[in-house]
Amino acid sequence: MLQSILKLPVPGTYTVYQIMNMLLRETTFPSNKLMQLRKGDITLSDVDVIVNPANSHLNHGGGLAGFLAKKAGSALQQESAEWIKTNGPVSHESPAYTGAGNLPFQYIIHAVGPIWGSGQEDKKLEAAVNGTLDLANELNVQSIAIPAISTGVFGYPMDGAANVIISTIKGYLISNSNGSLSTVQLVVFNDQAVTSFSDIWDQILK
Repeated sequence: MLQSILKLPVPGTYTVYQIMNMLLRETTFPSNKLMQLRKGDITLSDVDVIVNPANSHLNHGGGLAGFLAKKAGSALQQESAEWIKTNGPVSHESPAYTGAGNLPFQYIIHAVGPIWGSGQEDKKLEAAVNGTLDLANELNVQSIAIPAISTGVFGYPMDGAANVIISTIKGYLISNSNGSLSTVQLVVFNDQAVTSFSDIWDQILK
């Protein structure tokens, strides 16, 4: 299954489209909760909420956070700064959320994963994923797209992150069958992430 579209230029026109966000893996749990692995651009996801892999001060300067901030427009950084002013730095366990600016989502959840080498990285990443899913249920949304948190500028090894993220989402969906959240998409972009997440998916969700 292919989903979402990106407009690309061709000679003389801007009306040709390329299909993106390819479905790589899919699992439905007995509670009818759906978990998917997709490759593509998270901003093209067909979901209620997307997740930004943020730092604790919500300064969206580089990596995927910077990309999202650019596409969402200045309102995202302004709202993020207001959040920090009111609530203080964001923890692993308790992500923040804002509007999505120019992006077509109800919210953006800002999840703070661990910096590799900070200690107890697996525990911190698990807390960030669980906190994100808890917040999605509190916001009463049905679908969410999550990137490979902490694997960019934070340096978390891809295989390790895939193992923690996939295991945590699986456990959460099984344990929280009554929540509003019914679909969780893992959206990865580069070939290394695709390989790691696909291999770990096949080990955990076979």
